[in-house]
Amino acid sequence: MLRASVIVFPGSNCDRDVKTAIERVTGFAPKMVWHGDASVPSSDVIVLPGGFSYGDYLRCGAMAAHSPIMKDVVAKAKAGTPVIGICNGFQILCESGLLPGALLRNASLHFICRDVFLKVENDQTFFTKCYRKGEVIKVPIAHGEGNYFADSETLDRLEGDGRVAFRYSDASGTVSPETCPNGAQRNIAGIVNETGRVLGMMPHPERLYETALGGTDGRRVFESILLSTLEAAA
Repeated sequence: MLRASVIVFPGSNCDRDVKTAIERVTGFAPKMVWHGDASVPSSDVIVLPGGFSYGDYLRCGAMAAHSPIMKDVVAKAKAGTPVIGICNGFQILCESGLLPGALLRNASLHFICRDVFLKVENDQTFFTKCYRKGEVIKVPIAHGEGNYFADSETLDRLEGDGRVAFRYSDASGTVSPETCPNGAQRNIAGIVNETGRVLGMMPHPERLYETALGGTDGRRVFESILLSTLEAAA
């Protein structure tokens, strides 16, 4: 059994997408939790979906990070409940302090919506164990502020601790400035916290989880969640 909770903010537009992906891949329907609620139900995983919470006013994710529900999300994450933030959810995780760094305006200053290649850098986290380290996958992005930024000390720590989960690459796995769609430092597309149980990623795995959608490379994020949950319960 998988008890997932998807947090719904005003302006979320991928909450139903990720709900459907979780249900289709794992067989278990998640609870939809309104941002104004005081607490999250007991969950095996909490999802902060993509979209434009609060219309992206101030900074992307800045207002959502102060929604009533986030106090409990932060508390549960610090107590060990896995949390994944996708796109706007990644921005919220950074704004709430659960992950370091910030997501800035794309270097091109344009909104980008297309498939990109990702190199899997860590296959040992709660969310990536169904992938293989070094594997190249294709997942769509859709963002205007996906340019990951952190100071050099933080970036070195993320690299040294193996906390970079995904990196923008080409189809062969080559990582270079030319393969980065948004200017993110060190081509970072996703990072985890110290425990590997909080993941923020800009690409949308929920948009490529079955062949009818054009590909299945995002499916294993949700398979990893289910496998990790079952292993923890065993």
